[in-house]
Amino acid sequence: MKIGKDKVVSLTYELRLENAEGEMVQKVEKDRPFVYLFGVGGLLPAFEASLKDKVEGDSFAFGLTSEEAYGPIKDEAVIALDKKIFEVDGKMDEELYKVGQVVPMQNDQGQPIHGVILEIAEETVTMDFNHPLAGKDLHFSGDILEVREATEEELEHGHAH
Repeated sequence: MKIGKDKVVSLTYELRLENAEGEMVQKVEKDRPFVYLFGVGGLLPAFEASLKDKVEGDSFAFGLTSEEAYGPIKDEAVIALDKKIFEVDGKMDEELYKVGQVVPMQNDQGQPIHGVILEIAEETVTMDFNHPLAGKDLHFSGDILEVREATEEELEHGHAH
């Protein structure tokens, strides 16, 4: 069976920066494969396009440019916020909030986002809300373990079970 819309795909992969020899970002192995419902829009479109029509047992290896992946780094995603929003009872927890720390927050529509603290100044905290892989070319390689029809329940829910 070929990978296509409304198919559940199980696969292993290695994600590396730049190319096949680049720094390892993530590795998904056979004992805990990545399982997803193809064509519902939850993955990078270029990732799905690179796997379309593959079958169980196929191997894959492909690169995605930063534009095909998480896009370029956006200067407007680096924001200086009022330090008071991080304070509790007029004090900022310096163990919890320090440079390099990833902090869960919400955007102006109430959606969860994560930002990295770049600088803590007297009155502001500068944060970077770019995706951690923005501006980076990616390389995926792996194996297709299984391709099957999605169940009615999976189609209704929009994800694999």
